[in-house]
Amino acid sequence: MSDDRPAWARRIAAERGARDWSQREAVAALRAHAPTELPSDESMIRQWKRWEAGSPPSDFYQPIIAAMFGTVTRAIFPAPSRRDGDAEILAVSGMETLEIVSRLNRSDVDNATLDALRMTTDRLCSEYPFMPSAQLLIEGRQWLRRVVELHSKSLTLAQHREVLALSGWLALLVGCVEYDSGDRHAAESTRRAALSLAGESDHAEIAGWAHEMRAWFALTTGDYRSVITAAQAGAEVAGKHSVAVQLAGQEAKAWARLGDRRQMEVALDKGRRILEGMALPENLDNHFVVDPAKYDFYAMDCYRLAGEDRLAGTLAEEVLRLGTDFDGTDRTPMRNAEARVTLGVAAARGGDLDRALIMGERALQGDRRSVPSLIMTSRELAAEVRNRYSSEPAAQDYLAHLRTLGEETPGFLPR
Repeated sequence: MSDDRPAWARRIAAERGARDWSQREAVAALRAHAPTELPSDESMIRQWKRWEAGSPPSDFYQPIIAAMFGTVTRAIFPAPSRRDGDAEILAVSGMETLEIVSRLNRSDVDNATLDALRMTTDRLCSEYPFMPSAQLLIEGRQWLRRVVELHSKSLTLAQHREVLALSGWLALLVGCVEYDSGDRHAAESTRRAALSLAGESDHAEIAGWAHEMRAWFALTTGDYRSVITAAQAGAEVAGKHSVAVQLAGQEAKAWARLGDRRQMEVALDKGRRILEGMALPENLDNHFVVDPAKYDFYAMDCYRLAGEDRLAGTLAEEVLRLGTDFDGTDRTPMRNAEARVTLGVAAARGGDLDRALIMGERALQGDRRSVPSLIMTSRELAAEVRNRYSSEPAAQDYLAHLRTLGEETPGFLPR
């Protein structure tokens, strides 16, 4: 039977089920997170039933429901996002790529050209999740070169800072794609360049992302103490920018891998509180914007490490729902891959080898992937498969496939 309830209604029912709560217990948890006294239990249980049936909660109840499930309001009750790409650049600035490049060759640069460059940078950062790495790397480097060359032009002080900032954003993007492709040394050099540009332009947000990249690099190479150091250093400079949320997420992932459940939850809650207090970003697709769904992605990783398979599985299904188009195409292939690994780990622990291997193999497919992150999470599935099913031929095939992927990416060979 099809379930035509809104996605948020299905989710709150699934979240409750993952915790083995009755509706009365859910109401008790809701009451514990409410800032004021709520109506009687009987009234709230009737309210809860209406919510799970698809009648939307009011603006008062939405953040309380999110908090009780350890997430942010817009992760459960989202607002629509946009993806306008080149059409927006043309509509707003009246410039196509050829004209922008032509204008960059002039001795001076006007503000309209900088506006077009700003939108081009935003477009490239928004294409990070799905554009093939090789193509994005070529485009990112081309635009970075063009923007850097502007430093030799006649610029006002404000334009000079803008050019430095645009260079910083493009360097961050290029560094991320270099790391996705397995080029650790190039990625680290580009990350350092972005940090330097952030210092020159006094740009706290770019500096925060440069520290976040350092935390990410350390996480995927197993240096968890350095993750925490980098995350905390980034938090000191990031201020109230959304990168502070991702820094908290990386710190939580590190604590989870160190086996410190309390510190993991402290870091997760720190990130959740920062994100809950922020306005919804204008462009949710930009890689350097922390959207509400990203927070569930962090929590999924942490709960998988903590052995909370039902919670992790519920979040993984939500990641896949939000990251898959109606025709089954992955809209966010890298997040979806890690969600499938999570479902595979849960299946392996639950005795379902077939499902575990199906999820594990699907995670390894796809043209757009972050090889270091994929190997890191796949190691966890490999460990479960190796420990429980090492004599099974299908399990051996999966482990061999993962080993081959690691051999193709020097420095990231699965343990």
